[in-house]
Amino acid sequence: MLSPVDRNLILTGYTGPNQPAIGQQVAARLGMRFVNVDLLLESRAEMSLDDLRGRYGEARLKTLETEVMRDVLLYRGVVLRVGGQTLLHADYAERLQATGPIVCLVVTLDAVLRRLHLLLGARYHNPNERAMAIAHLKREWAVRQIAGIHELDATYLNEAETIDAVIARWREIGI
Repeated sequence: MLSPVDRNLILTGYTGPNQPAIGQQVAARLGMRFVNVDLLLESRAEMSLDDLRGRYGEARLKTLETEVMRDVLLYRGVVLRVGGQTLLHADYAERLQATGPIVCLVVTLDAVLRRLHLLLGARYHNPNERAMAIAHLKREWAVRQIAGIHELDATYLNEAETIDAVIARWREIGI
């Protein structure tokens, strides 16, 4: 078994646009390094994931994801932000769970729609924009079906309370 210093905290789920910032602040409070897997993918691809998917297709994205995850699976003592789609691919969820608990942040659909409305502004009224955002949400929330995922409902929590709740859950289950 890994020592507490070597345990990872893996964050996933979709609560809104500010989730990477929550992961960064959790890492800072725990004195751990923060790693955003989506940013690693974009850095390696030298383009956004949407552009990569649109230009080269899902197969290229999965190949790149495999390369990045091969490295990420070696990390210890970090807070990882991993998208639900990535966790559903291959056996990444199971392998990451061996390094630390996976906490899935969730909120009610109403809360997500409110947050999307604030994020998208006038674009929210475009049915295509809204449909793409909801499709992204569905893909992210599919991770909730994986055994051993620890859900944390952040519907009625502000950012500071969410950070406190993640840290409390980490201490409860992670170390």
